[in-house]
Formats: sequence, structure tokens, C-alpha cells
Amino acid sequence: MIPNNPYGIIKLGNAIFECIIFQVDENNNSHVLSSSTTKSQGIHNGVVINLKDSSRAIRLCISAAEKSARISLKKINLVIEQPEFLCTNFSKYKKINGNKIHKDDIDFLLKDAKKQVALNDKQQSIIHIFNYNYIVDKKLFSEEPIGVYADFLCHEVTFITAPKNNIKNLKEAFIDCDIEIERFISCTFALSVKLLTFNELKSGAILIDIGSEKISIGLFKNLALIYSITLPVGVHHIAKDISKVCSLTIEESKKILNDFDFSFNKNIKIFDNTLFLKDNYFETSIYRKISKELITNIIKDRLDEMFQMIQKQFTFSGANQTALSNILITGGGANLFNLDEYFSNFFKSDIKKAGINTKKANSQTNEKGFESCLGALIIIKDGWETEAIPRQSTNCNEKISFFEKIFRNRE
Repeated sequence: MIPNNPYGIIKLGNAIFECIIFQVDENNNSHVLSSSTTKSQGIHNGVVINLKDSSRAIRLCISAAEKSARISLKKINLVIEQPEFLCTNFSKYKKINGNKIHKDDIDFLLKDAKKQVALNDKQQSIIHIFNYNYIVDKKLFSEEPIGVYADFLCHEVTFITAPKNNIKNLKEAFIDCDIEIERFISCTFALSVKLLTFNELKSGAILIDIGSEKISIGLFKNLALIYSITLPVGVHHIAKDISKVCSLTIEESKKILNDFDFSFNKNIKIFDNTLFLKDNYFETSIYRKISKELITNIIKDRLDEMFQMIQKQFTFSGANQTALSNILITGGGANLFNLDEYFSNFFKSDIKKAGINTKKANSQTNEKGFESCLGALIIIKDGWETEAIPRQSTNCNEKISFFEKIFRNRE
């Protein structure tokens, strides 16, 4: 990166848009110059649903950060997650015939895998490429086996792709703001980089981002995102169930959900001595008797359904025991009272909840959140060891990864 040049990152969430502007000094230390948030408009689950509204909200968010930093951006990095993101794993093989493995051999396999992805679905655009394994003559290598004599080389890679039309619509929203998207970064990837430790990312870990209307799951191993999926269901669906069955407003249902104890103990804050919902939760609805049993069953049934969906993804992804013992939950849903306890009981594992990292994020931005933006900052500033998508650089002395050298100027 060019020292002291300003760089921007924006995350488009369902509730708010978050933006930070940072620069990197001559010692490669990053400094956040400004941050801003704006109420989300025109975007739902990472997809443009109203071009005019989304452009207006994006412009407000970026302009506020620019004004605070006293700079003007021409390009920005976009952090986003969509249920339509696809994760595809490939194992590509090449005969080496007893010769040394050269970087051209790995170059060939990467390009061949990329070509196959493009041919399999021409309506998808590649967002990320991750290397996560090399297998040389049936032996596993954690790093590039360049210079090793071998008969066969197997290269295992993961592709994260998004529908081209979704990407075009997002680009159009930013063009209307007179700013260009530098690159797209998966929110799951960015959050994992920020919230998980190096050892967890190396040995195996799972990040679960529980949002209002979606749940994103990312499985890491060998510093690579090897499985990622976003489920179109979140805690708002629990509130909708309460609202529908109990004939309450969504706002009343949300208040019940926010006060509910997910350890499923007495919940004395919500229910009276006769085990009926307290009258203060009827803000606009007419008071009537709604039993603790009914509300508890509604919440538990939907929650178990969501957890079963997550469990199926664990099985499908082939997550090993190390990853299953390193599960971190984050997002607004993770803050529901004692949800991590119920999560741990359901999955029979000690589930951790993000918290300490959030305080660290606050110290850099003076705002709540921004974890995904700060994770993207790390990715943009330092690159990522296993990522094969190039990042832009005009500094010839800058340290870049092997994969970036392969793909530079080949997009």
C-alpha cells in the first residue's frame, strides 16, 4: 500500500451501513482516520432492492466519514454477505513425473480451477479464492511445495462467488455516488480475521454470525475459509412467530425476545407469578392471558429449527472435531440473554461469544461494532496468506503473497 494514502471500507448491513477511512504509515502501521454509520436503506441481505435509496444512504455514510477525515475517496472496499454467495471446493491434479514442482505448476492448477468455475456457472462472479491444502504424492503440505520432487500434485482450493447481476447492481449504486468499488470482501471472512485468533484459524474454527434475518457460517482451516454459507433466517423470524401466534405487534414481540432468558429458567422478568405474560409487554395490543408455556414453545421450536439447519451445515462441511470445539458466535442475535448457553447445550460444546474483540474495535473507531470493517482493514493492508485474489498495489517493495504474484494483472 502507498504510505499515508487514505483507504476506505464500507459494510452494508440490514440495520446500518458502517464506514471507516484509514491510512498506513511508513512502518506499515494502520491508523483509522474516521468512522461513520448510517441507517440502512435500499439493501436487504446484501442485495440492492432500491437503487435510489441505497445510493442515497451509501453517499451519506461515506460523506460523513470523508468530512470527518477531511479527504475525498475515489475508490472504496465493500464488505458484504449474501445468502446467494456460493462456496465451491475444487481438487485439481497435475502429473509431475518425478520432477521438481515449480510455481508454474501451481499457477496452472489455479488457473484451471478458475476456468472451471467460470464455465460451470457463467452467471457467477468470483469474490475470493482460497488455497487450503497441497497434497504431494499423498502427503499433506501446509505450504507451497515448490522445489519438491514429486510424481503427482493435488491442489485444493475454495471459491466464493456471487451472482453477477447482484454485483452489477451494487456497482451501480456506488457509481451513482461517484465512487468505484475497489474490491468485494466477504463479511464472514472479514469477521473471522478480526475475531478469531491465528491459532484458531490455523487449526480449525467456526464463526457463526447471527443476524436479524440471516445466519452466516464460516469454517476455517489452515488459515483458509474452506466452507461458507448464509442461511436466510435469523432472530427476527422468532419475533415474527411470536407476533403471529400471540397476535402481538412485531415491536412487542421483539421486546419479549430481548428480555427472554435463553437458559429457559423462570424468566421472572417477563412472566408474573401465575406464569402469564406481564401486562407491560402489551404496549399497543389489548391485554390478554398469554402463557409462559406458549411463548417458550414458540421460541424453542424456531430456535431448534435454526440450530438443526446449522448442524446440517457442520455435517455437510466436514468440520473436524478441532473446528467443532472452536465455535464463536457473533452478531446481534449472539447478544440475546444466555443464547450462548443454550447454543452450548444444543451442540454439546463450549460455545464462545464475541465480546473482548468488540471493545478493541471500539477503541479504534469510538463507535460500537466495526469488527468486519477492521477485519477487512487487516486483509487489505497485509494481504492474506492463503488468498489468491490479487489486491492492488503500486509499491514495488511491498510484500505480497505467492498467490497475488500469480494472479496479478490476470483478472
